[in-house]
Formats: sequence, structure tokens, C-alpha cells
Amino acid sequence: MFDKLINKFKKPEVKPQTPEIMGLRMGASFEVDPLAIRLILEELAIETFEPTQIIKAAGVVELDGTWVYRFYTDDDAWLQVVAEGGRRDENVVDVKLFHFYDTRDVSTESTWNNLLNREIGAASYMLDGRNYERVWTATGDYHNPVHMVETTYDEDGSHSSTDQFTMLFERPLSDQRTESLFLSAEEKLEAGGYLSRCLVLSTGISLTPSQITIHG
Repeated sequence: MFDKLINKFKKPEVKPQTPEIMGLRMGASFEVDPLAIRLILEELAIETFEPTQIIKAAGVVELDGTWVYRFYTDDDAWLQVVAEGGRRDENVVDVKLFHFYDTRDVSTESTWNNLLNREIGAASYMLDGRNYERVWTATGDYHNPVHMVETTYDEDGSHSSTDQFTMLFERPLSDQRTESLFLSAEEKLEAGGYLSRCLVLSTGISLTPSQITIHG
């Protein structure tokens, strides 16, 4: 009887609100116009591409009036949506489809410091014979990585935060578009109380509204 009374007055558990914009959310799917990528696939760092992708996890970063949404898919890819000045669909200013290229473990403090102070913010970055130029400008030759904190939500209801030190690069393609290279030195406090560190490399391409169809 007392258990029933206690349960009656317990407040219902409030689940965290997961990231959502443009109809994109966990469990939804989206389809990219195959021609948007297949016409230039031979030029890109990726070798294969799946037009239809299902969102398995979602993350969000808040940066002084700018919100960066990331929707992670079953194709080892992530769709990034950037909104400025608000979190509504009309605030969206950029959509890019990225694919993970590589994740490199960072095991020593010296390697980590070298990444942040000498590598990530260089004027250019060479990847698999392709040269990418830094997009974000700086007064000097080196640009300090841009710090972001991403909160990521998984299908099982769990969520976690990751410190990311990032930089964006681009290189021109034959159809007047560009291929992006996104570098992220990531640091996360694990359940065991230790820091895990890695460098995540992703390559991507911008999409227009007509090149993407979102299914709820």
C-alpha cells in the first residue's frame, strides 16, 4: 500500500529532448539525390555512397547564437545542419553530408599538444594525396582550433558530452563545388574516470534543399 502511495506522488521521469530540425531526428531517414554525389564520386575521398540513410544518433553544439546539429547514420556518415540566430527551419544556413574517413587514437600528451598547437590549424592539410585549404581565416599562419562541446544522444536513451577542437578545410571539385575536410581532436571523460582522446577525420559535401528529401 505504501509503495503505491509513494509511486503516486513520484514525479514522472523527464526524458531529455533530443536534437531535431527540418524533420531530422533519431529514427527518421533522409534520401540524397544520387546525382548530387555520383557525378563527382571518383573525385571524392569516399569510395561508396548510399542515397538513403537512417539516423541512429543525434548531437548538438551551441556556439553563441549558432546551433550545429549532427545526425549520425547507418552509413558511417553524419548530416550536419547549421542554424544561425534561432533553432527553427528558417534559420538553417548550411547543410553538409560528411562521411567518416578515419579515427586515430591519441595516446600521449605530447601528440595531443602537437595536434592542437601545430597540426589542426595549419593553412593546409594533405590527406591521401589531396590538398585541402583551411576555410577559417586567422591573422597569422596558424589558426587555433575552434572549441566545441557536443552533446550526443543515442537510440538507447543515453547521452554524453565530448570536447572537440576543430578545423574546416576545403578543396575545389570539377563541378565548381568543394569537398570539405573536417578535423576534430576529441576528448571525452570516460566512465572509468580517465580521458580518451582521438583525432577524427571526416570528408563531406554541401547539399541544397532540392538535393535532400527527409522522411519522418
